Amino acid sequence: EIKIRDYLRRHGFSVSLIAKVKFGGVFLNGVSVHMREPVRNGDVITVEMPEEDSENIEPIQIPLTILYEDERVLVADKPINMPIHPSKGNHLPTLANAVRAYLGHPFVFRSITRLDRDTSGIVLIAKDRLAAAMLSEGMKKGDIKKTYTARVSGAPVPSEGVIDAPIEREAEGSIRRVVRGDGKPSRTEYTTISVNGDGNALLSVRPITGRTHQIRVHMAHIGHPLIDDFLYGTRREGVTYRLHCSELSFPHPDDGRIVTIRSERDGI
Repeated sequence: EIKIRDYLRRHGFSVSLIAKVKFGGVFLNGVSVHMREPVRNGDVITVEMPEEDSENIEPIQIPLTILYEDERVLVADKPINMPIHPSKGNHLPTLANAVRAYLGHPFVFRSITRLDRDTSGIVLIAKDRLAAAMLSEGMKKGDIKKTYTARVSGAPVPSEGVIDAPIEREAEGSIRRVVRGDGKPSRTEYTTISVNGDGNALLSVRPITGRTHQIRVHMAHIGHPLIDDFLYGTRREGVTYRLHCSELSFPHPDDGRIVTIRSERDGI
């Protein structure tokens, strides 16, 4: 036999998640029990996790492309120039506002993957606490994989390769990152899709690690920054870089099956 607490941990409940539901939220065969109660084959465990509403996220009706949805997860295609979540000093409508309006009921916005405001494409959102905990654990393990398309200056030689270079914040308080020996291990794979008439390339890029600005930093590091990248390339007023999350795969929180989602647009 095994205690309910240990059974839940084996099935995706983190310690912090168990702490949130252990008082009056766990039932064994319909009876409220303590986490130390033993569970046997044939028993039915019910866990109640009352959902709350995200604070300060008002529903805003914004056109929203949904690529996948079921009871546990939602996958949206974020447009360029849209932040993921409201933040201090930002007055733009966000993906969180759009999702809140789309669902039309109290909902805590839990974005598992994140994109910068100027990066477009696929974003994975958990619909409940357990799904969020399991998917977040998958992120830590590297089980969630993303592929991007990027327009870069010039054409890399060789046309495909791996960039293995540690990344660190340039200076305390700075948003800019740099390749530096004391940085965190960072690895990016790239493949050239095409080279246009002006010699610039369209790449398929897969970040193996998930550092802030990783693709932008690594492409600049090898001499091929994203075109119009205001931080790592050449700033041009009124335009910005083109980086689009075009494919995402993740283990579904229900059964672990791998779900692969592709964007219906190239974003470039």
